[in-house]
Amino acid sequence: MPRGARGTTTTAAAPVVEASVLEPIARAALEEITPATTIGALRDVTVADDVATVRFATRQGGYLGWFWTVSLAVNPGLEPSVLETELMPGEGALTAPDWVPWSDRLEDYLAQQAADAESEGDDDDSDDDHDHDEHDLHGDDGDDVFDGVDIDAHDDTVGDGD
Repeated sequence: MPRGARGTTTTAAAPVVEASVLEPIARAALEEITPATTIGALRDVTVADDVATVRFATRQGGYLGWFWTVSLAVNPGLEPSVLETELMPGEGALTAPDWVPWSDRLEDYLAQQAADAESEGDDDDSDDDHDHDEHDLHGDDGDDVFDGVDIDAHDDTVGDGD
């Protein structure tokens, strides 16, 4: 088979690929992985190297700029068959940031901690001057205070002198 200028394979009997034939096949494949209500309008169909890519808009909340994509094998003489279905981001779609290995994140964190400690220097304005619990509503700094409630104040078994 001769090769095209862009690396696509051309044949004398290239398959005739009609969007009207591929769209129902692609929709049926998507309906196996997502409710039909999340599949929007047909956006485009592209064919390269006996693979058709059919893209649909998505109606799924939170996926602005994404597309449902179905890849179909469109080999000459054979019925189109589904290769893959997926939700793919388009231009400007909100995507997760690039993954950063844990060791790199830890290194950045430790460097920031060291920089913070260095910038504090010898200032002795730490929280050690405040030994009381900021959530202690009774001001007794006791260990018997939990979430602002003095437990002994509500315990009938503890006497006033305890």
